[in-house]
Amino acid sequence: MNVDKKRIAEQFIGAIPHSRALGMKLMDIGEGCAEIEMPYDLRLVGDPETGVIHGGAVSALMDTCCGAAAMSHPSSPAGTATIDLRIDYMRAATPGQTIRARAECYHITRNVAFVRATTWDDDTDKPVATATGAFTVEGK
Repeated sequence: MNVDKKRIAEQFIGAIPHSRALGMKLMDIGEGCAEIEMPYDLRLVGDPETGVIHGGAVSALMDTCCGAAAMSHPSSPAGTATIDLRIDYMRAATPGQTIRARAECYHITRNVAFVRATTWDDDTDKPVATATGAFTVEGK
C-alpha cells in the first residue's frame, strides 16, 4: 500500500463525521482502488426484528469507498464529490458481521471519475450490494 495514498485516504475518511461515526476503516488503497470496512453496530440496525444494518449505512460505506478510489486514481490530483451513485441491493447483510466495500475507478476524464463498487460480508461470496457512480475530479 502506498504510504502517501494511505495517509491521504485515511485523512479523507477521518474528515467525514459520518464515516467516523460509522466506524469505517481503510483496509487497502491503490491506484484507483480502495477497500473500506464498517463493523457491525447495533446503532446502525434498520430492522430491530432481524438485526439487519440499515441500507443507508451501506450506502454511506459505498459512497465513501468510491470517493477514496476516485481520489487515489493517478489522474485525479485533488478532492472529489459525488455527482451520481446508483446502488443495487442484492441481499440483506448478515447481522453481526463486518461489511466490506471495494471500489475501482475504471475511467477518468478531465472532470469526472467513473467508479464501480461491491459490498459483501463474511457470510457468503454473494454481494450485499453493487454500485456505479460518477464523481467530480477537482484541481486539474
